[in-house]
Amino acid sequence: MDDVVVRPLDLAAHVDAALAVQALAFGLSEDEVAVRRHIVLRHLQSPGACAYGATTPAGRLVGFVYGMPNDRLHWWSTVVQPYLVREGHGGWLDDSFVITELHVHPGFQGRGVGRELITTITDAAEQPRSILSAIDVENPARFLYRALGYQDLARRVHFPSAAKPYAVMGAPLPLPRRAGSAGRN
Repeated sequence: MDDVVVRPLDLAAHVDAALAVQALAFGLSEDEVAVRRHIVLRHLQSPGACAYGATTPAGRLVGFVYGMPNDRLHWWSTVVQPYLVREGHGGWLDDSFVITELHVHPGFQGRGVGRELITTITDAAEQPRSILSAIDVENPARFLYRALGYQDLARRVHFPSAAKPYAVMGAPLPLPRRAGSAGRN
């Protein structure tokens, strides 16, 4: 992390650079990026939405995270609610900060950038807990989330536009700090 600095990000001004990172990290097509651009800009209008970026000394954006206080009326909440209720975790939709997106350029993964981004944004949250969704496979992102205290609240969650199922995960805040722990991203 010596060559990367995490700080607040004006995501609206840097949306294209952020989505270029997401496209590389998540394997998005140009059409998917165009759709997500509108979604990101709409999310940024939500009360309490904020973003952080990870930049190199030259100013290159190599990672970003954004989120907002959860609102049960938002599309994401309406999709995950029945899955959470079925598992007895419907209350997690209240008084939670949602990590909407977290992506790190593949060349900077495994160096603690993702950990620094998510802990920094959740440290700024006023809510007592955080929720997120991640593809429901064992991968470095899921290992990172578990290392930070996130637990599966619902699995095999199907979003209408996604081919793969997701897991909804939640953690109490603040997230723990453990230098060198497994799952660094």
